[in-house]
Amino acid sequence: MTIHPILRYPDPRLAAPCHLVEVFDEELKSLVQDLLETMKAAPGVGITAAHIGISKRVSVIALDPGEPVHIHINPQILWSSTDRQRFIEGSVAMPGMTEEVDRPAKIRFRYQGLDGVAQEAEADGFLATCIQHEVDQLDGVFWLKRLSRLKRDRLIRKWEKSAR
Repeated sequence: MTIHPILRYPDPRLAAPCHLVEVFDEELKSLVQDLLETMKAAPGVGITAAHIGISKRVSVIALDPGEPVHIHINPQILWSSTDRQRFIEGSVAMPGMTEEVDRPAKIRFRYQGLDGVAQEAEADGFLATCIQHEVDQLDGVFWLKRLSRLKRDRLIRKWEKSAR
């Protein structure tokens, strides 16, 4: 297991859509373990292969230490509720920067497990927000795009100032 360096905003690779995973092998399992270790070290609750510069549709989410890790290969949102919810979001690619984001409260999504078997599931609450956040990243949509222009510009200025 390896802890990888995480790309930092505004690295253009964070804005590129990731490629579908077609091979489900030991290399993929190793990538998932590396993502988990990298996420824990960051620290964060979610990470994608894109965050470490690998253009594959792989995400890992670990909300609580005692709960199972959510591993999603080729995730895709199928449906989202009209009910909305707000949670504070951030990114391992922009440590220390957070803002409240409004998203659908419940989703249905399709993904593959490490064995390549397709599955469908529903999620609500914070898990639904995390899945949407990571699927956005895999689609090349950095979380800042979900903010109003005013909030986004303010956060970017704060980020640029902290980077100096």
